[in-house]
Amino acid sequence: MNFKINRIQHIGIPVADLSISEVFYQKLGFENVMSSTFEHGGGQGKVAMMQSGEVIVEIYQMPDLFLTEIKSRKDGRIDHIAFDVDDIDFVYDSLKNEGFIILEPEPVFLPFWKNGCKYFNISGPNGERIEFNQIL
Repeated sequence: MNFKINRIQHIGIPVADLSISEVFYQKLGFENVMSSTFEHGGGQGKVAMMQSGEVIVEIYQMPDLFLTEIKSRKDGRIDHIAFDVDDIDFVYDSLKNEGFIILEPEPVFLPFWKNGCKYFNISGPNGERIEFNQIL
């Protein structure tokens, strides 16, 4: 494979109440640099990218019908780690050709940031989700 991971782009954390979590991270010195909504399972979720220096934490609240799942977790809340890449389509094709377990049928566009972003996830050997993300 011939692609470069630039840095950890963000760490995704599902939360039960986005507004409470946003205040918590603001008290730690983070600033909300991007807010949006997303569709999932027939409902609408909310997301905020909280940044302090070079560190970005993605906090997101799933649609109400999925809140029980989030609240019932006993072993932590980190959902995924995301790596920043320059060419999402090239990385997708490279990992697919190497036989990695890719969780999306193609890179997914989200209307986040100024021009959107594209991402996809792979499954690690222990079931961990690793996201590759390109801010467009």
